Amino acid sequence: MDYSALLEEIVDELAGQRGCGRVADYIPPLASVDPNQFGIALMEADGREHVAGDAEVRFSIQSISKVFSLTLAMQHARDDLWQRVGREPSGNRFNSLVQLEHEHGIPRNPFINAGALVVTDVILEVLADAKRTLLDLVRQLSGAADAGFDDAVADAEAASGHTNRAMAWFMKGFGNLRGDPEAVLDAYFHHCAIALSCRELARAGMYLAHRGCTLDGTCMLSPQQTQRINAMMVTCGAYDAVGDFAYRVGLPAKSGVGGGILAVLPGHFSACVWSPGLDSAGNSMLGIRALEALTARTGLSVF
Repeated sequence: MDYSALLEEIVDELAGQRGCGRVADYIPPLASVDPNQFGIALMEADGREHVAGDAEVRFSIQSISKVFSLTLAMQHARDDLWQRVGREPSGNRFNSLVQLEHEHGIPRNPFINAGALVVTDVILEVLADAKRTLLDLVRQLSGAADAGFDDAVADAEAASGHTNRAMAWFMKGFGNLRGDPEAVLDAYFHHCAIALSCRELARAGMYLAHRGCTLDGTCMLSPQQTQRINAMMVTCGAYDAVGDFAYRVGLPAKSGVGGGILAVLPGHFSACVWSPGLDSAGNSMLGIRALEALTARTGLSVF
């Protein structure tokens, strides 16, 4: 498969749709991102890399970070991780308080905001510095030693993240957040503010396509743990549009409101697309179309 040519074709054919969707303007630094940017990268199981468009431009990975925080938590998790967070699709907005109240402070899954806050709390129970430890993991996986936090994004998230703050204290009231909610929130906001490019994210996600191990043989997770994360990406990774995403794309994936989508096909590749314009569910509109074209033309999906 000539992925380089295919990615170039996809970027060229979708060029007229650059700028579609709406940027995440409720986070001020994201509101100022050029909506016409569009990049795609793919890393094969043998390590070959392919890029097209704006694949080298770094952007705020936002909720894609939840995949890496869950990986970190599973590396160090205590036995009660899955008693504190579920594994079911939410069917509601990623920051729903109504569902959290109805289910007594137990988030539906680790890829909605409340679930990621619990996962971050778990990390803080076993590691002293959840911010730095996750950044170090992302740097290791992506090969980007200079990757860091976008401080402007982290500060904006802290200033405007009132619903996230409400969820953290709400779960504290139910006893499902055990540490200091403000410490959990600070780490969570910084996780979302990590900046990477499509190329770097495609590299970072390779262990999910490679039975939990990086291409240099470093194992992040067991094959069974990796399979379970991929399963949750299929069922929970695209907010409350997972059914449509599975129907159209057919890959385990995690999206973020920064416009990125990380997708993997176990045994074949890890891919990342980025276009800042979002659909009504918070997923990159052009990114979904690009991944749909990728799987349609290759005939490859988990189904």
